[in-house]
Amino acid sequence: MTPRITLAVAGRVLTQLRRDRRTLAMLLVLPCLLITLLWWVYNDSDPAVFDRIGPALLAIFPVLVMFLVTSVTTLRERSSGTLERLLSMPMGKLDFLVGYALAFGLAAAVQSVLAVSISVGLLGLDVLGPVWLLTLVAVADAVLGTALGLFVSAFAQTEFQAVQFMPALLIPQLLLCGLFVPRDMLPPVLEKVSDVLPLSYAVDAMEHLTVSSTTADVWQDVAVVSCFAVAGLALGAATLRRRTA
Repeated sequence: MTPRITLAVAGRVLTQLRRDRRTLAMLLVLPCLLITLLWWVYNDSDPAVFDRIGPALLAIFPVLVMFLVTSVTTLRERSSGTLERLLSMPMGKLDFLVGYALAFGLAAAVQSVLAVSISVGLLGLDVLGPVWLLTLVAVADAVLGTALGLFVSAFAQTEFQAVQFMPALLIPQLLLCGLFVPRDMLPPVLEKVSDVLPLSYAVDAMEHLTVSSTTADVWQDVAVVSCFAVAGLALGAATLRRRTA
């Protein structure tokens, strides 16, 4: 991997994102709107519900949105022939994937700052831990979504197939991450399954920051999420084809 080439790929992706207003709106505006909608739903009936599930959704939304945008964008590069032309140049697969991860990671940082600022500053989400760490966890979650999106894009032939991976890969994690039922109350087999799913640790980190000011467990969860993200990029590099089938 060559840093100069990697940064050039990242710059190219950021330029494309700046010109694509619909994708920018999905990246930056949609999570904020969804969080606000959730707050509005429970504001009059039971405000405590937002404090309970809001942190989990701050972890889930970045993963879902970045997975969708990254996988579809990469497939668009392949279907247009751009990916094949790029990889025919002196560029390694890791240059391409890490460049994409850096670009979308920067977009994820902006997305996370906006979502956390609105949740804590405007909607009154109670957070006992440091708010900057809450933002860092959200960024790590978004990078995880980016890595998973890059990984599954290697197995899809069309953008529609990339979207089809979402229910197969992310919906089971959504059901087992603790959003609907606390993980320690799941059936034993499902609890064991949830222990090996990255989204479980993303949600755990967010929820811990809202109920405790200690950060040791949060850093452990962030480390696990980061390891899954690195593994996703490595698997993506191993499976990425240089030629379009």
